Amino acid sequence: MSPKNLNVSSKTHKNLLNKLRDKRLFQIYRKFENTSKLNQDFIVGVSGGPDSLALCFLTKIYSIKKSLNAYYYIIDHKLRKNSSTEAKSVKNLLKKYNIKSDILKWYGKKPISNVQSVARNKRYSLLIKKAKKLNIKTILTGHHLDDMYENFFIRISRGSGLNGLVSFGEYAKRDKVNILRPMISFEKKYLNYVTTNVFKSYIKDPSNDDNKFKRVRIRKLIKNLQNDGLDKNKFLLTIKNLTDSNETIKFYVAKNLEDNSYIYKDKSKIILNEEFFNQPHEVTFRSLTEIIRFVGNKYYSVRGKKVDVIIDKLKGENKFSIKLTLGNCIINKVNRSIIVVKEH
Repeated sequence: MSPKNLNVSSKTHKNLLNKLRDKRLFQIYRKFENTSKLNQDFIVGVSGGPDSLALCFLTKIYSIKKSLNAYYYIIDHKLRKNSSTEAKSVKNLLKKYNIKSDILKWYGKKPISNVQSVARNKRYSLLIKKAKKLNIKTILTGHHLDDMYENFFIRISRGSGLNGLVSFGEYAKRDKVNILRPMISFEKKYLNYVTTNVFKSYIKDPSNDDNKFKRVRIRKLIKNLQNDGLDKNKFLLTIKNLTDSNETIKFYVAKNLEDNSYIYKDKSKIILNEEFFNQPHEVTFRSLTEIIRFVGNKYYSVRGKKVDVIIDKLKGENKFSIKLTLGNCIINKVNRSIIVVKEH
């Protein structure tokens, strides 16, 4: 980099840091810094909305202070006619603040149903591919506290169990890459304040007001519940209590896997003893789900109903030999042992 560019960069960094003279911005950043604890280079997924732009500002300040490299990627889903124009405008907006970004485009056939879910998975796929290419272990997204509330109600509407209800937390892992949501404890109004006072503008996604999407309908439901007295702080306490209960179950699942399963050295098969199935149903259910996901080499777990059917057959059949298939696995019952191998 030339001395001239270095001076421009330093000046822009100084201008960014000067934004923290705003007392409220400083308090928001300080909370972000205290909760993030990132010590390695990272990727930031950018949509152009107020949440992701707030994340751009906070992570840029963080990277300057911690001397880390932050890579910013805007996802162009090409689901709307003007999506490419919007992506370029976001890139130009970030450039004004010396936040270098690149655009990742989603080519190929687009879904006609379950659009938001498919788009979300594709977004993660593009970011993870880039992370592996750069040897980056962590991707940051702009999800916040309001997103967690929405996700909770969406999972309820789908009949999710305890693990599903509390799965939307600060940390997740996809395809061996860490997914962090460092703003999960922030209310949306604070992120709007950051974006409004730093960038002055943002991209408005029309799908956020389209009732055909379940998330939009859930968002309106939560607003109505708040008007009827829903206390978000008490709701957050409920989620925390459920999370604690979930961690207890996880402990016993891990114990069941350790005590009652044997993994071959080449990881080609796992043997489950009879005691593996003599646990509370939820422990057995999660244990077997994890076994099938591991042996079948799948990112997503198989559907719960199918796992329940397998458990019922394994525990209910009097036959000494049963052969079942699920999740790219062959499950054999031989005498009192269960052998799980990958299906070829």
